[in-house]
Amino acid sequence: MFTCRQHRRQRGAMIVTAALFLLFLMGFMGIALDFGHLFVIRTELQTAVDSCALAAARELDGQGTALTRATSAGQTAGNANRVNMQSSTWSGQGKIVTADITFRDSAYALTTTPAVARYAQCTHTQANVNIWLMKAMGAFSGNTAGNPATRSVTASAVATRASAQTTCPIPVALKPKPGGTAPNYGFAVGDWVTLIQAQNAAVGGQIGWANLDGSNSASETESELNNHCGTKVGDTLGTPGVQTTVADTWNQRFGIYKNSGDPSVDRPDYTGYAYTSSNWPTQFNAYNGAPGAGADATAQNFVTKRAAFASCADTGTKVKGANSCESITGLSLNSFQKLANPGNVAGGHMQYGFDRRIVTVPVIDGSNHVIDYACMLMLQPLSIPMTDTQLEFRGNAGAVGSPCTTSGLAGGSAGPLVPVLVR
Repeated sequence: MFTCRQHRRQRGAMIVTAALFLLFLMGFMGIALDFGHLFVIRTELQTAVDSCALAAARELDGQGTALTRATSAGQTAGNANRVNMQSSTWSGQGKIVTADITFRDSAYALTTTPAVARYAQCTHTQANVNIWLMKAMGAFSGNTAGNPATRSVTASAVATRASAQTTCPIPVALKPKPGGTAPNYGFAVGDWVTLIQAQNAAVGGQIGWANLDGSNSASETESELNNHCGTKVGDTLGTPGVQTTVADTWNQRFGIYKNSGDPSVDRPDYTGYAYTSSNWPTQFNAYNGAPGAGADATAQNFVTKRAAFASCADTGTKVKGANSCESITGLSLNSFQKLANPGNVAGGHMQYGFDRRIVTVPVIDGSNHVIDYACMLMLQPLSIPMTDTQLEFRGNAGAVGSPCTTSGLAGGSAGPLVPVLVR
């Protein structure tokens, strides 16, 4: 009798012990799940704010519109990520907003002055992240206040512009003028340089298409217009000659498309407004200068048009006819049918635009070796059939005040500027 009771007591003790052990084990499992959940969301959010800071820093060129562009670019890039277990809506808890993006000067003091802003900081808090164990414990104990079911996760990133080891230029090349030396190789800031020619007639300052991989392939030229990275000083460029096949890719940067094109996929610059001798007769400093006598009624400089998110047809969307891209520029755009919408209310240039016309161009010597990089403004779309096409020289791409920010591997002592994370 005594032995039977003893066995019952032992069985009862084992059940209690097992229950306590299971509860203890479930607690550890819950903690692991909760911390794993928070870690995943923190990682996703960090990726988003990193993207935000890098995109915002890219726009810090000292111009009056720099902070407006940087804020827009940061929001667009950051919010393109998925957060809260890969939710495209961030589980409805709010994405990056304007207030999440701030700017700092060289002394790392907060600033709202575009001319001195050197750092972009993106900080965002993802609220109401479910904590499953705490929710269960609160429900079990009835103490929901002491065991909150949600937590907040915060991430922050800071980026600036710095010199690169490698870069992502467009596949054209600039030859120094005879006797021209670094940093500007005989050019003045604001000069219009014919880099692409109908017959590829290369003279001082004119070289035309130049494949970054050293090949002569026409398809490679087109591909490299969609961000070929890895080019460095000393590389030998190829000379593919006249390339009419790249018109689609080039003109997308101006928000000019054929039927299959779309700004949400083939992203344009912030503005498609173009510059030729027809609408900018001085042929000098279209970036931030004055149009001069005889200019088209719509003519304003690139900085102004970029702030207004203007199309190639200014405030319109017509490729041909009166008040169209063709009538303003005098170019023939034959097979192109549509423009990205202009304006700052749901316009294609505002929604999907980023810095696509301020480009880095390799400077080459007589043997097609890259010796440096120039910063240039793409002035006009490619005409069909192809005619001479000009870009505007904006100085050495590595200059502190350069409007160029490219992509590439950071860490160079000199060279084109790239956005880099610093915190």
